[in-house]
Amino acid sequence: MLTIKDLGYWYSHPDDALFTNVNLSFEAGQSYAVVGESGSGKTTFLSLVAGLDTPKAGRIELNGKDIRKMGLTNYRKHSVSIVFQAYNLFNYMSPVNNVLTAMAITNSKHQGDKAYAKQLLAKLGLTEDQMGQNVTHLSGGQQQRVAIARAMGCDADLVVADEPTGNLDEANTKEVVELFQQLAHEENKCVIIVTHETNVAAACDHSYRLAHKQFTMEQPTA
Repeated sequence: MLTIKDLGYWYSHPDDALFTNVNLSFEAGQSYAVVGESGSGKTTFLSLVAGLDTPKAGRIELNGKDIRKMGLTNYRKHSVSIVFQAYNLFNYMSPVNNVLTAMAITNSKHQGDKAYAKQLLAKLGLTEDQMGQNVTHLSGGQQQRVAIARAMGCDADLVVADEPTGNLDEANTKEVVELFQQLAHEENKCVIIVTHETNVAAACDHSYRLAHKQFTMEQPTA
């Protein structure tokens, strides 16, 4: 599904690259963790995969097509959903309207379907009352569920998440990770999570460590 070919990224000079000659593949129906020390380039890598930045070398292909040739704006709109650590919800809206707005922006096949938005939120554990509240009245774990519901409401086959459990306690972390696994295994999406938490990485199907400018596959340990 997603193929990384000879990828490299640096700020000013190739000698100071965050990573070089990276070749990876990511498949639908699977979850992947990307781990590494702070400053190693994990978030930059995710930004490239999400089409928020462009590589200095190499290319990223979705189903055999270079995402730059697809147009990064078009790619972000239709092919990838992003879940942020800070949720990035519309904080003047309810959970339902957050999901509806995302589906409208991305021209989802479910756009305008309020019942479907509520169905997603209910599946993620929100009550009817919570669905109608301003999202700022919800807990961190509940807001992250709204962010995940928003990703589910879009038609994108690729879901990327940057430290999605960084603001959550242990119980909420476990539940959110299980939701990402459901996205991969039940919705057949490709899920890529950048995390510094070993328990989150261990729960994913595959784990890559970024160190010394290269990615190495690790065997997750449940």
